[in-house]
Amino acid sequence: MPHKPYDGVVYDLDGTLVDLAVDWGAVAADVEAVYERAGVDPDGRSLWDLLGAAREEGLFEQVNAAIADHEREGARTSRRLSTADELAALDRPAAVCSLNCEDACAVALETHGLSAHVERVVGRDTVDTWKPEPESLLAAVDALGVDPSRAVFVGDSLRDREAAERAGVDYVDVR
Repeated sequence: MPHKPYDGVVYDLDGTLVDLAVDWGAVAADVEAVYERAGVDPDGRSLWDLLGAAREEGLFEQVNAAIADHEREGARTSRRLSTADELAALDRPAAVCSLNCEDACAVALETHGLSAHVERVVGRDTVDTWKPEPESLLAAVDALGVDPSRAVFVGDSLRDREAAERAGVDYVDVR
């Protein structure tokens, strides 16, 4: 954690607090199958491109459900990371902002005894956009009742860093 005093901390989940045990190749295959059953060619797009296009294809609920099934199971068998110890010892409000679904985040937090330390979870299905768009991070910061300039986002990816920059929130990379 940086030296600047923050009023609230928001954490990414996967790769920051826990490592979800998810076979992302199997997830992509399941999402492609959702598209194919709907008569829409997945056209070799990546999993995250398919998720991004799911709303306009009218497939968001089915695509999100397919991904969420894998994430919930991966949350149950996830590995706790050292940053989770920092969260557990934190003396200020904390939230989670993740590209994973809200339910999988809750399962992972419960599995690792972290639920009581988190005031709000914002997943990809909580708001209409997801990282790197700032909406989800700002929703998490708002739930803590702190100004974005007095919050820090702890994550592990360029997507996390970009979301923080767009939201006007300081960023710390755990890598």
